[in-house]
Amino acid sequence: MKPKELPVRLANIMKEFSLLPETLLSMPSVVEVSGLYKQSLNDLLLFEDVHETNEEKLNHIHTFSYHHLDRFTESLIRIRDRHKDVVLMTAQGVMEMKEAHSVNANIEANVQYFLDRFYMNRVSIRMLINQHTLLFGGSPNTHNHIGCIDPHCDVIRVIEDAYTNARFLCDQYYLASPELIIKHHNERDHKTYILKSPHEKGNNSPITVVYVPSHLYHMLFELFKNSMRAVVEFHESKSETLPPLEIIVVLGSEDLTIKLSDQGGGISRSLMDMLFNYMYSTAQPPATALLDTPPLAGYGYGLPLSRLYARYFHGDLVLTSLEGYGTDALIYLKAISSEANELLPVYNKTCQRQYTTSHQTNDWSSQVNSAMFIRPFSTSSKINKQIWSKGKLQTPSAI
Repeated sequence: MKPKELPVRLANIMKEFSLLPETLLSMPSVVEVSGLYKQSLNDLLLFEDVHETNEEKLNHIHTFSYHHLDRFTESLIRIRDRHKDVVLMTAQGVMEMKEAHSVNANIEANVQYFLDRFYMNRVSIRMLINQHTLLFGGSPNTHNHIGCIDPHCDVIRVIEDAYTNARFLCDQYYLASPELIIKHHNERDHKTYILKSPHEKGNNSPITVVYVPSHLYHMLFELFKNSMRAVVEFHESKSETLPPLEIIVVLGSEDLTIKLSDQGGGISRSLMDMLFNYMYSTAQPPATALLDTPPLAGYGYGLPLSRLYARYFHGDLVLTSLEGYGTDALIYLKAISSEANELLPVYNKTCQRQYTTSHQTNDWSSQVNSAMFIRPFSTSSKINKQIWSKGKLQTPSAI
């Protein structure tokens, strides 16, 4: 990590805060979040002008390095803990703005653009902090990880863990949950294996990839949660037997692809964009007084954040739906670790113009579906029940 990398990333996003609409900037929760970033930047700047004493130079040439490394690591841990509720606080700020002010298409598009960049910046900052604290914090490495990176991340095991925990929540809420069938295929041996239940033992080599297990778990847990809710609610009055979820994992020469298929009824194509909009959720917002409630529940942030985790290392998360039948969710990861570089927001004058340019609704010839452009639209309460299961079950935070 470059010496100034963290302060630069903090300063960039702090500067972008000033470009937000005043209606959002003045919200108490957003003011608090901005204050946290300012405090953390000041904490890091204390290490800019640290110099070793003459005595250290003469007698303890390594004392400076180890002494200040420990202080720096402790400061990073405090920053990480200070920012642990930033997602929830920012979501609360957006809700405060929606309750206090009318939100037009321009404001909605600007907030969506900012939050994508803000949360991607946050993912990158937490990645750097976790990597440093795990490598230099003194904790023993019991999993052969390099910091928080697993050079041999067992994809099937992460899938099984995410399914088990999501199923536990689903059973608690609905007293029922669908089974899981896992298929995995490795291009190198041209064989497909089928596991009809989680943790089933098989005589096959696992599919592994260089990745951050907590990131993959977060994406899978969110997708399992959504699929389970959709399946249970779609079939609760039609059949006593729930159709299983199906996952296929394919390791190719360039990509590792995970496809989760459910028979939860799907959604119409016209509503697909709503699934990744931060300002929309089908679930009731959680009570802010319940501090033990896992964040993201009821804020509609699970899927948008999961897509950012996928894109952070140049992957992606894509949804396709067959209305009346079910939904397929695909996670794409880089199979070649040298191609899995950080994807970071760019901060320049062109990006600044995004906040001052009026957003026009696209005509039929200019529809764009990408991370860099979000079509503005107005949310409508009458379609709440049609959206594919966003956030009704609780979602845990991820590293």
